[in-house]
Amino acid sequence: MGELPILYSFRRCPYAMRARMAIAASGVKVRLREILLRDKPEEMLTASAKGTVPVLVNGETVIDESLDVMNWALAQNDPEDWLSRKDDALIAENDGPFKHHLDRYKYSTRYEDADAEEHRAAGFEFLQKLEARLADNEHLHGEKRGFTDIAIFPFVRQFRIADKEWFDAAPIPNVQRWLKTLMDSALFKSVMEKYPLWTETGEEFTFPA
Repeated sequence: MGELPILYSFRRCPYAMRARMAIAASGVKVRLREILLRDKPEEMLTASAKGTVPVLVNGETVIDESLDVMNWALAQNDPEDWLSRKDDALIAENDGPFKHHLDRYKYSTRYEDADAEEHRAAGFEFLQKLEARLADNEHLHGEKRGFTDIAIFPFVRQFRIADKEWFDAAPIPNVQRWLKTLMDSALFKSVMEKYPLWTETGEEFTFPA
């Protein structure tokens, strides 16, 4: 067996979170290099000039889109059958319009003329769509979590972080329950463990442990 692939990751990035969750669920091993986005290592930028995480380096192959990393891991091993519970259109809505409003709600001071409340209201429309979908099911495709849940979950978590009191009081009990279930899961807790920075220590970690 050759050397394990390298995964550049930043613990709090939602894109990196969903990639780590898929890798952990698959059981496929990688060498985790924890970085800071404000201090990107040259090795990562050489592999992917985009400068975003996750970046997976597997020999000559570089995968630098989080959904592609998820697909890569689950194509090798998918013990929970996540790939059968995948809604590309809903994920695209999350990654496009919802992420646009999330950024301008959570970080309104970074964007000229961004009205946080307007963007919260626009983002809430997406949450209402999830609310309806979760009315009769524990997860977005039924009783079991799948690809769609994990792809979207870290961004809904960020939306809540922007104003937890508002989110927890909002009329979206199904989304709140779904979010709590995923946040409380052993899988999520396992991928949120803290690692020393690779740029400071040179240490890589076999992931999942």
